[in-house]
Amino acid sequence: MLRLGRVLHISQSRNIIIAIENVPKIGETVVNENLKSVGKILDIFGPVSSPYASVKLKIQETRKLTNKMLYILPSKRRKGKI
Repeated sequence: MLRLGRVLHISQSRNIIIAIENVPKIGETVVNENLKSVGKILDIFGPVSSPYASVKLKIQETRKLTNKMLYILPSKRRKGKI
């Protein structure tokens, strides 16, 4: 589990916007402090020095997320033959 960042706000499209501390990969799972899945990384944007992430939510209750710290579970890489 890796600290992702703090939730800034919820967009009109119901995605949450996070100020990133550790840059994730698109598609990685976002969880709360109880390891409950919140959503997946949809987009990374903003300046390189202080990027933001948009997270597509899986949960209905969004108001409780504002100003909360969220984390990522790095996706497991599959090893395959080339």
